[in-house]
Amino acid sequence: MWKEENNQLKGSFQFSNFIEAFGFMARVALIAEKMNHHPNWTNVYNKVDITLSTHDKGNVITEKDRKLASEIDKLYSGKKTIFKG
Repeated sequence: MWKEENNQLKGSFQFSNFIEAFGFMARVALIAEKMNHHPNWTNVYNKVDITLSTHDKGNVITEKDRKLASEIDKLYSGKKTIFKG
């Protein structure tokens, strides 16, 4: 689901409608805030595109990005996230 490109992890997520896409973004936002690691993202109707890199490490992919990507995948697949803080 994620691809590495230009020192970034990139993922695209599609939903049935805007409300589902926006709800997904809200759930991702809660996890990202707990991790203090915030994605770059866009939303157009039912599609959410997310780009992850670690800014304070020179905009490269780090373990923080991989962990957040894993949590995002769990949300998208309908599994309960296991992130504890």
